Amino acid sequence: MPQKVSLSRLKLGDFRNYAVLSLDLDARHVVLTGENGAGKTNLMEAVSFLSPGRGLRRAAYADVPRVGADAGFSIFAAIEGMQGDVEIGTGTFGTEEGQARRLRLNGTNAKAIDELLDHLRVLWLTPAMDGLFTGASGDRRRFLDRLVLSLDPDHGRRATDFERAMRSRNKLLSEHGADPVWLTGLERQLAELGIAMALARNEMLGLLAALIDRSPDDGTFPKADLALSGFLDGEWHRPAFDLEEDYLERLRTGRWRDGAAGRTLEGPHRSDLLIRHRAKNIEAERCSTGEQKALLVGLVLAHARLVSDLTGHAPVLLLDEIAAHLDAGRRAALFDIVDDLGGQAFMTGTDRAMFSALGDRAQFLTVANGQVFE
Repeated sequence: MPQKVSLSRLKLGDFRNYAVLSLDLDARHVVLTGENGAGKTNLMEAVSFLSPGRGLRRAAYADVPRVGADAGFSIFAAIEGMQGDVEIGTGTFGTEEGQARRLRLNGTNAKAIDELLDHLRVLWLTPAMDGLFTGASGDRRRFLDRLVLSLDPDHGRRATDFERAMRSRNKLLSEHGADPVWLTGLERQLAELGIAMALARNEMLGLLAALIDRSPDDGTFPKADLALSGFLDGEWHRPAFDLEEDYLERLRTGRWRDGAAGRTLEGPHRSDLLIRHRAKNIEAERCSTGEQKALLVGLVLAHARLVSDLTGHAPVLLLDEIAAHLDAGRRAALFDIVDDLGGQAFMTGTDRAMFSALGDRAQFLTVANGQVFE
């Protein structure tokens, strides 16, 4: 069984609509109910900031502090984590135009935000993700990269470095008489980073597919078939060095084309995640809205199981408005699966009755006007 990771205390300062908030939690799941706009998702977002990145809304840091706050926001959490008990403090500082995020672990400044991954993994499912299958390919790439990041802390840095090198190359290509030696150096960097990113994505899909294959097929949440398309398709059986050399040559021969287009036209930034409903053998985007929701829930739960299996610690799950589009049977099945994962989940909804199947497995809290009540 995986080790449980759970929050025992959460404090917020000037975070969204919360001026000051202090919550004592137990190791059970947390159900947050209240009217729309009360601040339920804001609380979930605060927990999502206990992972690297900009949280489940992908918000600019300057947009997060409470309106009228003098400075940035602050989040404190006491956690029974992957390395034992830890106190995490994070928040922002700086001017409105240049907000930066800092992290303290047990009262000591951390060198990098990525150190959060040493203590917990936070995964989420939000209503904004409901259009994943029908939306832009960039949304699916970000979704996949979040999956990879939960197991490979270096993936985010590789992606950031790739984007930076690509912007530099695009800028050079837009200039007449660009130094070919400098271009070659940038392209070598792009090749190394790009292939590493793509290999990490393919490895994640392979692990996830194997877990989905092993999972029981009870029809509650349909199984998905996953694939990547749009970059070196059919070539991933080859050694990484050969793939790097291949991509490097494509970049070199594509300079004129990329310069004319004003962007790099080939690379992992052009990949797309392809998802199919296995039982019906149709693309996810052609499924009904209900089937798409069930597919997405199944994917997130399978990924949570994979994180648990590979790290030995169950992730913290954030399930925003999770019960709204599921019937009573599927809700009960979902709660059983979440509980069986062995971690702590935060769930939101407007109607407490929709979570009745959780019984005493959850701590029920009511949210209203930036305050939380038992």
